[in-house]
Amino acid sequence: MKTNETSLPRVLDGIAIAAEIKAEVGLEVARLKEQGITPGLAVILVGEVPASQIYVRSKVKTCAELGIYSEMLTPPETITTDEMLDLVAELNARDTIDGILIQLPLPAHVDTKRLLEAVSPAKDVDGFHPVNAGRLQSGQPALAPCTPAGIIEILKRSGIAIAGKNAVVVGRSDIVGKPAAMMLLNASATVTVCHSRTVDLSKFTREAEILVAAIGRPGFITAEMVRPGATLIDVGINRVTDAAEVERFFPGDASRAAGFAKRGSTVVGDIEPAAFAVSGAYTPVPGGVGALTIAMLMQNTVTAAKARRGTTAAGA
Repeated sequence: MKTNETSLPRVLDGIAIAAEIKAEVGLEVARLKEQGITPGLAVILVGEVPASQIYVRSKVKTCAELGIYSEMLTPPETITTDEMLDLVAELNARDTIDGILIQLPLPAHVDTKRLLEAVSPAKDVDGFHPVNAGRLQSGQPALAPCTPAGIIEILKRSGIAIAGKNAVVVGRSDIVGKPAAMMLLNASATVTVCHSRTVDLSKFTREAEILVAAIGRPGFITAEMVRPGATLIDVGINRVTDAAEVERFFPGDASRAAGFAKRGSTVVGDIEPAAFAVSGAYTPVPGGVGALTIAMLMQNTVTAAKARRGTTAAGA
């Protein structure tokens, strides 16, 4: 009889899971519209940042596909913190807007912390407000950050047990690492949070049955740091522009080399690709966790609409 160590690891397809979630959200939106309610999302994009513009347009496009009303507000890069606060206050007061998202990063002269805290917790679909962070920490219903929420959806929808498992999160950001650890803990995992100053990091990662890498360093987690059969959740999206690095991460991969030659860069996660062969299951980069972020934003918008309006729609 073959052991698990000889079988191929499962690829956890974030694109397929995101499509499944979007389909469910679309049905929820249709039910809300039967009650005369259209969920609304406002996205604030400051200045001219090409990558942010692409990302925001994708959010607006997805809203349209699912029947969610959306507005994109594009103040100039010269906008002041006080002017931004006025804009947020106006959106907080509008009943047709259920979710407010401030696209980051903001210009250096704008006080990001003040703005994120100015968003009404009931409309905080990014899950960044301290009130929602506190609710998440205490196990109460909350609008959770989209990427960590996507991690949990990938695990649950892939049939990967969380309760009782040793989970290690590498990274302690307020946006991914900390909330991911809290959500795993709330799902009854035994959780260890590691970071750039952890001594003997491998000692912890080799014990992980679920390993979440969210440290923002290409190929930081190597195959030697992975427990055989572990589930690897790679949050990193790092652009590599050095040909030697591409060959190191993707030796003999003709397709990857051709793509690099054409674009001058390629994308690698926080886990080196060689480590995936050691795992029992893993999220690819791209096509893994990143694919869930917009889907979870749509889900948060509908959740916020239902909570704010006290609806009796299915799933409320």
